Amino acid sequence: MDKLLLKSGARLKGEIDISGAKNAALPILCAALLSPEPLHLTNVPRLRDIATMQRLLGEMGVAVTTEGAAMALDASDLNNPVASYEMVKTMRAAILVLGPLLARCGEARVSLPGGCAIGARPVDQHIKGLQAMGADITVEQGYIHAKASRLKGARICTDMVTVTGTENLMMAACLADGETIIENAAREPEVVDLANCLVSMGARISGAGADVIRIQGVPRLHGARHAVMPDRIETGTYLCAAAITGGDVRLGKTSAAYLDAVIDKLMDAGCDITTERDAIRLQAPPRLKAVSLRTAPYPAFPTDMQAQFMAINCVAEGVATLRETIFENRFMHVNELMRLGANIQIEGSNAIVRGVERLEGATVMATDLRASASLIIAGLVAQGETLIDRIYHLDRGYERIEEKLAQLGAEVRRIR
Repeated sequence: MDKLLLKSGARLKGEIDISGAKNAALPILCAALLSPEPLHLTNVPRLRDIATMQRLLGEMGVAVTTEGAAMALDASDLNNPVASYEMVKTMRAAILVLGPLLARCGEARVSLPGGCAIGARPVDQHIKGLQAMGADITVEQGYIHAKASRLKGARICTDMVTVTGTENLMMAACLADGETIIENAAREPEVVDLANCLVSMGARISGAGADVIRIQGVPRLHGARHAVMPDRIETGTYLCAAAITGGDVRLGKTSAAYLDAVIDKLMDAGCDITTERDAIRLQAPPRLKAVSLRTAPYPAFPTDMQAQFMAINCVAEGVATLRETIFENRFMHVNELMRLGANIQIEGSNAIVRGVERLEGATVMATDLRASASLIIAGLVAQGETLIDRIYHLDRGYERIEEKLAQLGAEVRRIR
C-alpha cells in the first residue's frame, strides 16, 4: 500500500494547473447513458474514481476511449442496466447511473451503496423522486430495482438538499414525458456543469444553480462535446497548502467564481489573493490568523474544505471554532492531526482549534479523501518528516498530488 513522505521547511512558490472536477466529471460520465450518440469530454481528471466509473459503464455496454484528459463515451450498445455491489461499494457516486438507466432503458438494477466513512448518505431522496415520476421501485437483496415504461414529469420537493439526488433526478427528467420541477435542489457548481452538458445534448433545463430547477422532457438526446469545469476543492486545497507555508503560488486553469466562501476565509487569515479570469494567485504572511467557519450547502462554506482549514488553523495565531453541519463523522482527521502536536478539542459538531507554534512530524493514517489532504497540509510544516499511510484515498480525488506539490517546491515522495 502506497505511503507519502513529506519533509518540512519548504515555502511553496510557483505555478501549477488545476485538474478537472471529480464531482462534476462523475455525473457527466453517467449522462452518456442518456443518448445512443457519443459524448466527447475534455478536462477529465485521471483519478481512481473516474477509472472505476469507466469500468462500471463498460460493464453496461458503453464503449469508452481515453487520450490524456479527453474521453469519448458511446452508449449506442447499452445492454446491461445493472450496477453491481462490487462496483458500487468502492464508489458511492455509482448511484448516479440509476436515473439515466431508468430513463433510457425503462429498467435499472443498482446496488445500494455501502457505508461511508464520513457519515450516512441515504439514497431515499433519489427513490422518492423517481417514484413521483411514475417509477415502480423495489429494494431486494441489497439492490434497487426500478422499472418505468416512460417516466412522467412531476413536481419533486426533496426533504433535504442532496447533490447526487438533484443530479440523478435531473438526468432522469430529461427523457421524461412532460415537465419536472425539482424544488430544494442543490445549487453546487457541479450541478450547473452537468446541466450545461445535458443542454448541449439537447435537454431543456432552466434554473440550474438555483433551488428550483425546471426540466422539460424530450424524446431523445444527441451526442455533444463538453469541457469539465475545474476542481474547486483541489483549488482550495492548494491554496491552503500555500497559505500554511507562507507561500506565493499561482493556480492556473481554475476560477475563483465558485470559491467565494473559501477565498473570504483565506483573506481573513491574512492572505493576499488576486484573481484573473482563469487563475488565482495567493501570497501568504509568515503566520496565519485563526479563522472560524461553519459548513453548509453551496454557496456557503463547503464541507469538503473543512479538514484543510482545520490543518491551517493548527498553526495559526489564535483560536478557531469549526462547525460541521453536513456529515456526522467528519472529524476523524482530528486524532491524526493531534499526533502531529495539534491542540484540538471536539464538542459535538464543533472542533475548537488552538493554534500552536509548531507541529512535529510523525506517522499518521488517512481516513478519507479530504482528511488525507489535511494531513498533507499539516505535514508541509511539521518539523522533520511526516509519513502518511493509506493514501489510496488521495488517488480518488487528487490527480498527481505529489508531482504538483513538488513542482511548487515541496519535499514529498510516494513510497510504494
